[in-house]
Amino acid sequence: MPEPILPGATIGILGGGQLARMLALAAQPMGYHVVVLDPDPQCPAAAVCDRVIVSAFDDNDGLAQLAHAVDVVTLEFENVPSAALDALEALVPVRPGRHVLEIARDRVLEKTFLNSIGVETAPWATIETDADLATDAVAHKFPAVIKTSTLGYDGKGQARVTNIDEAHEAWQQMGRNPCVIESLVDFSMEISVIVARSASGEQRSFAPFENQHRNSILDITLWPARIDPTVAVSAVNTALEISRQINAIGLLTVEMFVTRATETQPSRIVVNEIAPRPHNSGHVTIEASPTSQFAQAIRAVCDLPLGDVTPHSPGAMANLLGDLWPRDARPSAAPPHSLAALQSGATMHLYGKSEARPGRKMGHITALGATHDNALGSVLAARGAIETL
Repeated sequence: MPEPILPGATIGILGGGQLARMLALAAQPMGYHVVVLDPDPQCPAAAVCDRVIVSAFDDNDGLAQLAHAVDVVTLEFENVPSAALDALEALVPVRPGRHVLEIARDRVLEKTFLNSIGVETAPWATIETDADLATDAVAHKFPAVIKTSTLGYDGKGQARVTNIDEAHEAWQQMGRNPCVIESLVDFSMEISVIVARSASGEQRSFAPFENQHRNSILDITLWPARIDPTVAVSAVNTALEISRQINAIGLLTVEMFVTRATETQPSRIVVNEIAPRPHNSGHVTIEASPTSQFAQAIRAVCDLPLGDVTPHSPGAMANLLGDLWPRDARPSAAPPHSLAALQSGATMHLYGKSEARPGRKMGHITALGATHDNALGSVLAARGAIETL
């Protein structure tokens, strides 16, 4: 059995974005020190962690500095070079490890793994050559979405297509890089399930999150999801099994579709993708749960007992994108958020990013309520106060 990494130790985080910032904010009250490695000395986590090692993720000197400064390493994004993970794992525990990251960041490996353990995904096929697009496997997928095998997020690196000509054009626009083509799923709701798993094998799942997207970027999350309890149990059990089978240590987020029920077919769960880290949909747990997703991640990575995740009450989260920032304003001073912060029941989290861009996640607003509608009304009113200024 591994030894717990107790408070007083130092946690290293690969990446210094908003997820690292919120991990550090969760770790420090628990008594941990936090060191972040990021190429940007002004990354969002810099303002709240003990130290920033300014380094590229493939720089051996920077990686060695991190390994010798910390007791365990975790991460806020998947696309860390494999050689960097090898270098770190030779010196310090890395949670989750290379094998989890390599599956999660490659859609072909990801879907192959999920199907191999009996998890349903949308029907899919690999596109690596022109010949692949001419196969019967592809012909039966339309209408579909084409996604790059790697490096896609928030709708980037993907395109909807309705026929083979559009598929050819989309693949050309993606640089003829390896892709997958997936049939579109007729779904009633998009959900996510966040599972924590410790080095000792203890697992605990948050209830499913109900997610609404705008322009392929998460816009609103409601928690717990408003779904049939039997569907919720199926979603949680699926996520727990994926976490166990892939041997994740830390958090694993599983994004899913709830299919539309018909007269002959009840709703079922179809897995979309996995992410071995905290997730945007889980931000609502900072206020809505006794143990936030970030505190739970620290517990899992350090092999502490996992915390209670029973919701205090229904909660809602709304993202704040860079579109809300006036072009000539300093991100630290805009948007003029005082009205939003004053909305009853709403809490604002800003990420301290130095540049606001359309579509870039700059912060979020959360609220609790007696009902989902109450919580949703609070976050929409708060964000609406910004949007009208």
